[in-house]
Amino acid sequence: MSDSQHPTVPGFKFAATACGIKANGQLDLGLILADEPVSTAAVFTRNRVKAAPVQLSQQRVERGRAQAIVVNSGNANACTGRKGLQDVKVITSIIADELGVADDMVLMASTGVIGDPLPSEKIEEACPALVAAATPDQIDGFARSIMTTDRWPKVSSIKFPIGHDKEVTVLGIAKGAGMIHPDMATTLGFILTDAPMHSSFLKRALSTAVDRTFNQLTVDGCTSTNDCVFAMSSSKVDAEPLRGSDRDARRFIDALVDVLGELGKRIVQDGEGAQHVVELEVVGAPSEDAARKVGQAIASSLLVKAMVLGRDPNWGRILAAAGNAGVAFDPTKVEVKIGKVLVVKKGMRVGRDAEEDARRVMGDSHYRIAVKLGPGKAKSSYLFCDIGEDYLRLNAAYRS
Repeated sequence: MSDSQHPTVPGFKFAATACGIKANGQLDLGLILADEPVSTAAVFTRNRVKAAPVQLSQQRVERGRAQAIVVNSGNANACTGRKGLQDVKVITSIIADELGVADDMVLMASTGVIGDPLPSEKIEEACPALVAAATPDQIDGFARSIMTTDRWPKVSSIKFPIGHDKEVTVLGIAKGAGMIHPDMATTLGFILTDAPMHSSFLKRALSTAVDRTFNQLTVDGCTSTNDCVFAMSSSKVDAEPLRGSDRDARRFIDALVDVLGELGKRIVQDGEGAQHVVELEVVGAPSEDAARKVGQAIASSLLVKAMVLGRDPNWGRILAAAGNAGVAFDPTKVEVKIGKVLVVKKGMRVGRDAEEDARRVMGDSHYRIAVKLGPGKAKSSYLFCDIGEDYLRLNAAYRS
């Protein structure tokens, strides 16, 4: 997709370059630049091992204002000690000097191999030209600059009305294909909007939307040291700031969910070596928390993922995973559908003909599995993919 197909967001510019981190010469350094300090929020990995850029950005974003985010790919700058943290401070200071703002107005994110020293000098040399080259339409270049094992860039956007005659834009950019699992979902994500709001509302909206989207998808059950999703609002639309739960605030959160949900689907579709994407729905649970636990247990099961890869309606693996989720339910009341085909009723097999019908459904690249636990009213959904030889081959040779 070319830059012209992505809507620009008033108040923001983008830039990308190849500074030499990646040996193949591909884009590996990107920048999001606001015209001035803007409302900013973020969510970060819950992994106790946090990369240097996560540590610094997590501190700086607390004030709720920032003007730039610099992002490198090809090196995670994780487990790199004091030097790694100092590198982040130097790089963000250079960007800040170019903008004429305080250092803490610049945030950073990184993605790539863990443990290797960051080639900071290469980034430092590229920063002044990166700032100078920023334009509103370099969205696709930025999206490509943050890729690692991704097969394609991931961009999504939506426009919607607020007030009587105003229209706002929400633009989302993300990367991710491996090390993807619920718990802030392992990825880098960036949300830009011109909707007017204070950082307190943006923080709440982002947390809500991430929990309803990125935290309900999985590729391989692995979380990373570098997870972060940033959101920035330029407030360029001249309207009352969004707050509380009024109609326009709800519209913004819904738009955020739509954008992050679409990015999440593209991440799972791009799961390393993935051939099939499954929308898993758990219904009839005693509580939403119970539904989510069962969904996560099924979606994360390697045996279920292998079942999906092999197009084998081996529903026993689904029930076994559900039963291991630590949630109380009556196995004799469980139903399982693959697509529209009922393969389990009252906890038992429907029959071979049903399974053959289900096998044909599983030949599709994208389909749904529904698990009904019982008479409860709570439900939850998860998005996951299969896992196979390509995933193992790619990750076995990741540093080779």
